Order: sequence, then C-alpha cells, then structure tokens
Amino acid sequence: MIEIATNIDFLLILFLFIAGVITFSISTISGGGGALMLIPLLNLIVGTTKTAPIINLGAFISRPSRIILFWKNIVWKVFWYYVPSAILGAFLAAWFFSEIKINWLQIIVALFLISTFFQYRFGKKERSFKAPLWYFIPLGFLVSIIRTFTGGMGPILNPFYLNSGITKEALVGTKAANSFFLGIAQVSSYTFFGLLTTELWIYGISLGIGATFGNLIGKRVLAKMSSLLFRKLVIIIMVLSGLLLLIKAISSLC
Repeated sequence: MIEIATNIDFLLILFLFIAGVITFSISTISGGGGALMLIPLLNLIVGTTKTAPIINLGAFISRPSRIILFWKNIVWKVFWYYVPSAILGAFLAAWFFSEIKINWLQIIVALFLISTFFQYRFGKKERSFKAPLWYFIPLGFLVSIIRTFTGGMGPILNPFYLNSGITKEALVGTKAANSFFLGIAQVSSYTFFGLLTTELWIYGISLGIGATFGNLIGKRVLAKMSSLLFRKLVIIIMVLSGLLLLIKAISSLC
C-alpha cells in the first residue's frame, strides 16, 4: 500500500530533473554510469534507504525512450541470456533489502572496474578477455542484486559487452533492453515490499523525465562519435564508477 506524501520538496524535484538530463546524456555516450554518478549526491540529500528506489525508478522510466532510439541496434541473443536470471536476482534483493550488507562485494566490483584502465590500455585494446554469451547468465543475477541495493551498477557489464564485440549503439541499446525488464522486476518488488512511497514515486518520475531528455541528447552525440573515442569514454566512466563505489563501500565499513 502506497502511503500519502506530505512533505514534497519541489527544489529536489527540479534538481532531479536537471540531474537526469546531465547524467543520462553522459551515460548514453559512455555506455552507462548515470545512476552511479547520482548515488553520492542522493545519499547526502535523501539518505541511503531512499536513494536506490528513486534512481531505479527514474532509470526505469527513461529506458523506453532509449530502447526506441536504439531499437535497430539491440543484440537480442544477449538479452535472452541476461534477463531471466536478472529478474530472479532483483526479486531476491528487494526481499532482503534491509537485511544484507554487500560492502565487500562492492569493493571487489569497484577494483574490477578500476582495473579496466589497464586491461584495455586506455582504449587501445578492443578486447581484454573472451566473453561467451553464457557469462551473461550469472552476470544478470549478480548485477541485479547489487543494483537493486545500491541503485547503480551498469558499468560492471561494459567489459563483458566490449569483449563480446558489442560497442557504441549496440551496447547502449542492448543494455537498455536488458535493464528495462530488470527494472520491471525492481519496481514491482519495491512496490510489493512497501519500499516505494508516493514521495519516492514523485522524485523517481522527475528523475526519469530528465533522464529521457538526456537520452535524446546523448543519442545525437553518440552518432558522431568514433568507436575508439566511445571505448575511451566507457573506460573513463568505468574507472570513475569504480572509485565512487570503492569510496562508498569503504565508508560504509568504517
């Protein structure tokens, strides 16, 4: 049952809209990371328990626009490997939302993201390891659990997309399709377990509308970008996301 909100912060609504435009424009041209950029700020503004539902809801609302924009580029065979296990992971994570601490797992993921700078030699290498399609089954389960708890985890998938030969529009479109169906599970489970109040719905929708505009801006920029520049931007965002995640996880342990 959704409770009635009494204290809606209209400045926060405006902030979330603008933040959605900026971060999801960057996210579109760099293969993800928009949600992770917002986590530290929202943790300070609304608290850690509200951050993940707001970000996941906002990202979910923006994804149909990204799917439509990149529909022709989606690699559907990856979708069928990834989504079923991701949905299962999302429901399990929402069930244990307030019970499980995943700080050590976040530290491992953060170090992996930071290491991509060396794996790809800052974009000079197209691939750093072989990534067969079956990898996306356990990845779907693991990433959906962490994303449901934290609100952002997209960059962890980028090395696996790149090493499967998926880049630029195909990477952005395929991630959007995968994340949309994961988002259905996340939002449904948040609602079922009473984690989404009317207040959080309003904030999430504000972020989602801004993120939709960000997708449109990012699509235009991405079309003019070379594969090498895209790969470099993906690596920059992965490293920055890893640093943010590492700082967040370590601060939670202290």
